[in-house]
Amino acid sequence: MTASLVELRAGELEVVGQLIDASNGSLLCRLMSLRQTVERGLPDDEPSPLVIYKPRAGERPLWDYPDGTLSQREVAAYVVADSLGWPIVPPTVWREGPVGPGMVQRWVEVDETVDLVALVQSDHDALRRIAVFDALINNGDRKGGHLLPTPDGTIWGIDHGVSFAVENKLRTVLWQWRGHRIPEALLHDIARWLDLMASGSDLDVLLRELLAADEMAALVSRGRELFTDGLHPQPSPEWPAIPWPPF
Repeated sequence: MTASLVELRAGELEVVGQLIDASNGSLLCRLMSLRQTVERGLPDDEPSPLVIYKPRAGERPLWDYPDGTLSQREVAAYVVADSLGWPIVPPTVWREGPVGPGMVQRWVEVDETVDLVALVQSDHDALRRIAVFDALINNGDRKGGHLLPTPDGTIWGIDHGVSFAVENKLRTVLWQWRGHRIPEALLHDIARWLDLMASGSDLDVLLRELLAADEMAALVSRGRELFTDGLHPQPSPEWPAIPWPPF
């Protein structure tokens, strides 16, 4: 069973575990549906979906990002991906939880039969879209382990807390298209997204609740540059282009 956005925002969270390998506090929760919350029951024929809850209180301070903003950046990544029409980031919301406000994201069941190393080195169309997305949001930590292939063939991207910086911080394992022309379909989506951002839509209002004004300006500027140049970016010679560890 998967959770809707309404349930992600309003369902009761029951903590059932912790992701011990995560660099920031990440709790595995069961999400009770609205009906289950009211009835205080858990019918056998209606299992509760799993979600990841990253509270602001569990974030480790970083010198190059404002304190207490990482989980909001994760939500912003979903908002941008959704507004582009790209199924890249699992549905993610900002809400109150058992230990305070934070992000709640739909749990993804991974296809364990996929060779992740081979996948990351491939020219899979979904990965190419993720590479463009990472350039847009300025993802500073696209590890191979942050790519989740599923049995239905979807590839989800997770862990976008170190994104949306003003300075160029792009670090990724997906450099196989560097310098290549971005597919026209993706450029069309970016152009439509830029128009939406410039229209004073709810999208702009929502993102301004999650990102600082200079980060918003830099986001739009990167979108314009991607559309105008039409090329996948090149790695910067000024810092490591691949995150460590890469997986």
